[in-house]
Amino acid sequence: MSDHDIARGGAGPSGTAGTGRVCVIGASGKLGRYMVRHALDRGYGVTAVCRDKSVGKLEEFADRITIVPGDTDDPEVIRRAVAGCDGVLTVLVPWGVHGYASGTAQAVLDHAPVDSRLVFSCGWHISRDGRDVYPLRFRMAAAVVGPLARLLRVVDVKDQVEACRRIFASDRRWTVVRGSDLEEGESQGLPVWSRHVGDPVLSSNLTRRVDFALFMVEALTDDSLVHEAPAIVGCRTPSALARTAGA
Repeated sequence: MSDHDIARGGAGPSGTAGTGRVCVIGASGKLGRYMVRHALDRGYGVTAVCRDKSVGKLEEFADRITIVPGDTDDPEVIRRAVAGCDGVLTVLVPWGVHGYASGTAQAVLDHAPVDSRLVFSCGWHISRDGRDVYPLRFRMAAAVVGPLARLLRVVDVKDQVEACRRIFASDRRWTVVRGSDLEEGESQGLPVWSRHVGDPVLSSNLTRRVDFALFMVEALTDDSLVHEAPAIVGCRTPSALARTAGA
């Protein structure tokens, strides 16, 4: 396999395209709501997990999905939500400084059905093998924003690193999708991916949020992405188009 590719659709998590049940953990956020919509469009049954105060954000889907309210790092909440699911889509959000992301990841790893397909979202800052090469601006921003956010007790980026460490060490059927900078807008199609940040195909560092969600849902059916940590970029960005033209 080359170092970059485009995810391809195929059979659904239960063996047939568009069948089975998917759990979306962190469903009330922008990325989560897009994943719910993509999953419903593909004919999946959807169970959605979000904090109690955010249930209202899922109102547009209320008559089409099952909602399990609660903190996503609560093992009992996750155990109930993922029961009978063929795939689990998890937004790893490092809220606060008490291990929210790592607790969420661990609950999914512990309680998702044995054969289920697990797909997690995070940012480019996660590196599986240390071979990613980050632009100077990216490194400077990470050096300032990460410690400041933790000092303010808003988010803890290191917690997301710990969450992914646990996932990478697992023998479950996981994929960790690493997103670039995100923007809103209509879908441009399935993003392009590479195993390592620093690949010129990723240099545009921009993806439509709706397409990040599309990649997550498509990963459920792409066995070539099992035990991969693809870094993605929009398929219509200049760097992706340049690679296509060169090919």
